Amino acid sequence: MDFTVSEEQSAIINSVDKFLAQNLSPLDQIQYDKKETAPYHLMPKMGELGLFGMPFPEKYKGSNTNWDTIGLIQEHMGEKAYMAASLLNRTLGFGGMAILEFGNNDQKDQLIPEIIAGKMLFSLALSEPGAGSDAGAIVTKASKISSNTWCIKGHKVWVSDAAESKYIIVACRTDPDSRGHKGISLFLVKPDTPGLVMTKTQKVGTNWMPSYELTFNDVELASEYLLGNENFGFTHLMTILHFARASMAASVSGLAQRAVNIALDHTKQRYQFGKPLSENQVIRHRLVDMQLRVDQSRLMAWYLAWMIKENKECLRYAAEAKVIATETLNFVTDAGMQILASAGYDSNSEMQRIWRDGRLYTFGEGANEIQRNIIAKEIFV
Repeated sequence: MDFTVSEEQSAIINSVDKFLAQNLSPLDQIQYDKKETAPYHLMPKMGELGLFGMPFPEKYKGSNTNWDTIGLIQEHMGEKAYMAASLLNRTLGFGGMAILEFGNNDQKDQLIPEIIAGKMLFSLALSEPGAGSDAGAIVTKASKISSNTWCIKGHKVWVSDAAESKYIIVACRTDPDSRGHKGISLFLVKPDTPGLVMTKTQKVGTNWMPSYELTFNDVELASEYLLGNENFGFTHLMTILHFARASMAASVSGLAQRAVNIALDHTKQRYQFGKPLSENQVIRHRLVDMQLRVDQSRLMAWYLAWMIKENKECLRYAAEAKVIATETLNFVTDAGMQILASAGYDSNSEMQRIWRDGRLYTFGEGANEIQRNIIAKEIFV
């Protein structure tokens, strides 16, 4: 592994820095959080920068960028403006990589150029009232009502960007006799499809990433909207999880570094008993512990990105990177809130927003308890 940042990588990072400074300041992010919306309008500009085209082959006008570079950029964006990093992750994670890995040729030709241009956002409808970490408990069903038409009936929860996306990737049970993870298929559903009802969900954090409950009242779809092979939807999702986990690990590591930086700056400016907090040994040691965690998280994210680049089996390491990054974020924001005290508790504080947002990531996209089960299966052989 080579940790040297190349001239090409530096050039990309510099262009991203300039873009974020002009379009998504910390003050802007506070306002998006309060307005409960994301900076979706930045996506075409991110497309012009080439960010969405990084993992795609050149035949689709992508740049075929190695994942170590993608991870480096995601980490950097996570530190500078996590909302933009999250938009990149949500576009590439389950959406873009799903189309690339198991979409048919027509879907790839039609959708990938739109993804690269920043004109295509996906959402994933997987969780249900009785099926969260246990995705095999899915009961939303899709039935064939003709040779070319499917009908979806059921209920999904915690679907991010559902109303704002071009397509919702919906996991449905298509084999009524199946149990567990078998017999599940994926469908591309437009948000305005007749019979689909959305209700916005109120949350503690990540208010800039709208979430919805979805009810499918006999939603009819043409067969061309089946994504991948019938009854193999869960298998398809498992094959791309490492991309989503790598994206989360990198960007959350960057966000954790941002929290450390905020706390560090505060200790240099805040005086108590005639001295800056930064001269208090208890505070210094606490910040050292925070930085230690972030450095460990960053190294694990880099290792996972390298494994993806080298095409190595990385199920265990994807789970490890996700656990370490998300628990690091909670650790440093808990400590950061204590260091900032009332300054952090202010509703305009960046620290409190990161602290609230971070609660999601230890159970979102696969609860950390499930990740530990995955790791255990790999090491207890």
